[in-house]
Amino acid sequence: MTQPPGFGAMLAWLLGHRGLDAEALADRAGAAADEIREVVAGETPGEGLLRRLAPALGFHALDLFILAGPAVPEDLAPLDATAARSVRDAVLDALRLPAAGRQELLRLIRSLPQQERSSAFAPKRLADPADGPGARLVRMLQYRNLDWSGMAYILALVTPTYLSTVTYGVIGAGRVELTPRLVTDFAALLGMDARELAGLTGVALTEAPQPPAPEAVDAAELLWEARRLSAAQARQVSELARSMREESDTGHRGNPSGP
Repeated sequence: MTQPPGFGAMLAWLLGHRGLDAEALADRAGAAADEIREVVAGETPGEGLLRRLAPALGFHALDLFILAGPAVPEDLAPLDATAARSVRDAVLDALRLPAAGRQELLRLIRSLPQQERSSAFAPKRLADPADGPGARLVRMLQYRNLDWSGMAYILALVTPTYLSTVTYGVIGAGRVELTPRLVTDFAALLGMDARELAGLTGVALTEAPQPPAPEAVDAAELLWEARRLSAAQARQVSELARSMREESDTGHRGNPSGP
């Protein structure tokens, strides 16, 4: 089973891929160049440095914590784990709408007021991330409030990947080798560059990845923004998405094409 590279090796690869050096990254992150060199050499980065590195590298801080290995801070976790099913249903209905409808739902999600966290977020964890790169990718989706069934349904809708629910549990346990296809499709739903995600997980792409479908791009945005919703807010969005989808379906049936 392929082992993921350590975070220092990941950072070194990413710097080389982007044509950056420690000084350039340190300047962007407001850090000392020696701090960056220490991480590249294998030093475990602290929480503060990871938070500064994330925007400097163009990553969500959440994803950088998962790649680096430390526990994800509570403020980076989804607000409400019980919102997962409604989030999944809202995204699935949104993906059957025209692009304008998906953007309308995205604006709604962003407009909803932030509520107080009522409980800690504790995603199901089957293995340490060091057990395999697949475990890290599944964990990133878990922190977007997707359970295994959510991963199966949404990835099947917006990418060529069609896997059973239980297979995502096996990937999350680090017992399945990541393929170039899986990495490319996970990247689409994570809103990440497929070539970079492949490099960070140690998977060699056999060909240049195609750009993700517009629906996948929108799904990634919807999932990311929905992390801040409570279960009640997620149900509100889900009900609206279902209503919009039904109206869209009715409109298509009522206005057949042709002379």
